Amino acid sequence: MKEIIRLCFVLTLITAVSAGVLAYVNQQTAEPIARALLEEKMSAVRSVLPPYDNEPDKDMITIMIEGGDSIEVYRGRKDGTVTGAAFAIVASDGYSGDIEFMIGVDGEGVMQGLMVLKHLETPGLGAKIESEDFRGQYSGKSLENTELWEVTRDGGTFIPITGATISSRAITKTSAKGLKLFREHKAEIFEEGEVQE
Repeated sequence: MKEIIRLCFVLTLITAVSAGVLAYVNQQTAEPIARALLEEKMSAVRSVLPPYDNEPDKDMITIMIEGGDSIEVYRGRKDGTVTGAAFAIVASDGYSGDIEFMIGVDGEGVMQGLMVLKHLETPGLGAKIESEDFRGQYSGKSLENTELWEVTRDGGTFIPITGATISSRAITKTSAKGLKLFREHKAEIFEEGEVQE
């Protein structure tokens, strides 16, 4: 009986020490990880916005969308006038799950760029959604100047990645949804408001 009590004590001690170490490591790494993720997001914002001379991270608004959800919209300004916006959207129908990406749109509703933030697509196949060749075909496209927001295999404009049509479809359809969302909230996005300090 004494042996069992001793073993329970030792296991409890090991568990308590392990939990303490994990809590300490988490506490020490949480802030640097959050800063790195924010910088990654802001890097994507900067790369997809039309030309700007403000600090988009200080000119962010939150807009309410369907279903009670909200999104953060980063505005780019040139000489104080809003020139475009960048916001993250999620394609929930990727091959391996959600694909989160940032799009930039100018005042005319024309896409300025697309940057993939997070995905679990297959390396060497669906992961090619991060390539400039794939992402670049969306720049300059809008709901008005693009006949069909589909991949070519489905009769549309956009060239899918070979062997990764599902990933390509997800990006294409969700990009069109993002442009529709921009159009629906354009007045709110371009409303001149206070810039955050």
